[in-house]
Amino acid sequence: MNYDAKRALELLRIGSGIPGAEFRDGQEEAIRRVVEGRGRLLVVQKTGWGKSFVYFIATRLLREAGLGPALLISPLLSLMRNQIDAAERMGVRAVTINSDNRDDWEAVERLTRQDKVDILLISPERLGNERFSSEVLGELSGRASMLVIDEAHCISDWGHDFRPDYRRLERMIGLLPSSLRVLATTATANDRVMADLTGVLGPDMASLRGDLGRPSLLLQTIELPGQAERLAWLAGQLATIEGHGIIYTLTVRDAQLVTAWLRSRGLNVQAYTGNSGDRRPELELALLRNEVKALVATMALGMGFDKPDLAFVMHYQAPGSVVAYYQQVGRAGRALAAAHGALLGGDEDTEITSFFIESAFPSRQEVRLVLGVLEDAVGGLTIHELLRAVNISQGRVTKTLKLLSLESPAPIVKEGSKWQLTAAELGASFWERAERLTALRRTEQQQMQDYLQLDSGHMEFLIRALDGDVGEAGQPDLAPLSRELDPGLLQDALDFLHRRKLPIQPRKKWPAGGLPAMDVSGRIEPEQRAEPGMALSIWGDAGWGQDVSNGKYSDGRFSNELVAACQEVLEEWAPEPRPAWVTCIPSRRHPELVPEFARRLADNLGLPFRAVLIRTDDRPEQKTMQNSVQQALNVDGSMEVSEGRLPDGPLLLIDDMLDSRWTLTVAAYLLRMRGAGPVFPLALALAGGGGQ
Repeated sequence: MNYDAKRALELLRIGSGIPGAEFRDGQEEAIRRVVEGRGRLLVVQKTGWGKSFVYFIATRLLREAGLGPALLISPLLSLMRNQIDAAERMGVRAVTINSDNRDDWEAVERLTRQDKVDILLISPERLGNERFSSEVLGELSGRASMLVIDEAHCISDWGHDFRPDYRRLERMIGLLPSSLRVLATTATANDRVMADLTGVLGPDMASLRGDLGRPSLLLQTIELPGQAERLAWLAGQLATIEGHGIIYTLTVRDAQLVTAWLRSRGLNVQAYTGNSGDRRPELELALLRNEVKALVATMALGMGFDKPDLAFVMHYQAPGSVVAYYQQVGRAGRALAAAHGALLGGDEDTEITSFFIESAFPSRQEVRLVLGVLEDAVGGLTIHELLRAVNISQGRVTKTLKLLSLESPAPIVKEGSKWQLTAAELGASFWERAERLTALRRTEQQQMQDYLQLDSGHMEFLIRALDGDVGEAGQPDLAPLSRELDPGLLQDALDFLHRRKLPIQPRKKWPAGGLPAMDVSGRIEPEQRAEPGMALSIWGDAGWGQDVSNGKYSDGRFSNELVAACQEVLEEWAPEPRPAWVTCIPSRRHPELVPEFARRLADNLGLPFRAVLIRTDDRPEQKTMQNSVQQALNVDGSMEVSEGRLPDGPLLLIDDMLDSRWTLTVAAYLLRMRGAGPVFPLALALAGGGGQ
């Protein structure tokens, strides 16, 4: 097919909305090669270069020539709103099928069958849906003109953690006719990733690889180990820095902490995490329109988000790899002469990234347990049934099932809602891959820590790590951000960490399958459950968390400062109706620790203390129970209320550490069933964690 250069340029100008727009280096070459059908092509260009224009313009030219629609596979459909708008301006009829638009699936499939779609965009997870593969992809594959694989590095081993369903593409590509145009695009591909992609896309794959340098970015690293120091630094910088940007954190919990702190300083920021749900488009738009100073985001705001005039990207903690960092910091300064990229290093960075590394693959023991219970289950098991059968966290059970089902041949398969064994055995290659990738992640983690120690040459370091040409590096004429801390801000940050109010929401349902010893299941009625409560800290965290940890495991007694802090929390919280007495969760391992603390707090409050809850037997510690169902079963029948009449009125229920909330739920239920008034929980600490 002949390439129409004049029409391609016209489409670029329509799509970009810039009458005088010209193709960037390599853009037109990529479009021409795809349209002319000259083999498979991998385009590696930094974020903001315009990879989406390549496949949307190529799609339009192919459709105008009478060829079939294109299929695009991307993990970022929910972040491609701007690109799809540009495609529609060019007359490209682009539709998506992904988890965010379930109500539209039927209509989209109908339009695709009627050939009223120019490019169908799907998430990689759709490839695992048997009905979609047979009814939609099966029909489309016979007339498609092009397959586009966006974020193609996810095919590589590097993409394992991000979207493991990309492994299905490896098998799919091997079955494609050689005549089908295949375009793969990514912003990040070092030599190792290039080798992986060549293995999947074929040795005849051509590549167009751009430079990695970002001369508009001034990069710097600042080690501030403590949370209070980093919070103070961020507040000081955001109050004076020009423009708008992103602050990245490693966990949801940290995104919420940083957001709450900055908002307490009068700064207009919002949290953007995996928990933001339907608010994501609204939050993205707010940043695009400069309606917020910054979004405080986890990796949920990553590849696919495009704001060319971002003035800064700051990192509250160091990511686990140079690849992840380069992609995130590279969001800044695309259309600006100068922008800041500042990485702060903290005490907890390595602990958090190590957790992600260690949880990337299931352990051999976890795989044995899951396969063992499935072997004994005629007809298979649902996720909930598996959780009752094995002491493994829900996240790790889900990951185990997902990764095993992606093997070829797969040792397990999902039939309806149940997982079943197949005749295939899990091959040694699975464990070899897991060990290789785990070792690789450790190397990448250390590489990021080496980057944190740099005084200069930051961009050169990143380019070398990504196997680029260091001669491409450069930096803008921009003064670095100050490393100094305002002593007043630091004290305010410390005070903030000590004053945090952490709500405890009561559970409203018993676990699936109920609790047999207590003979309860289904909904927990309002008069049987705890009231909303409050926690003083995050376990081991800055603020009071470390004091709680020291009190339990070093001192054997919680300090008077913790008593006073809880009293302050109660005064500010002011639960209604006001508690008339105090009790606590009992423990057979530390029989006096919490009761002694609860007595002192009760004395300070001028309330009576009654130890009315009794442990009936020894159970494993809740922290050894790995999923919510196991935690609930571990508490089932483990407590009772002592004989005698309970004091009248609402009560304060004290515990030191709150994790699953099942101990609290059971205790509140037992108290309410014995006629107690409203139960207000107060915990010294919540368990850590946070997700992305």
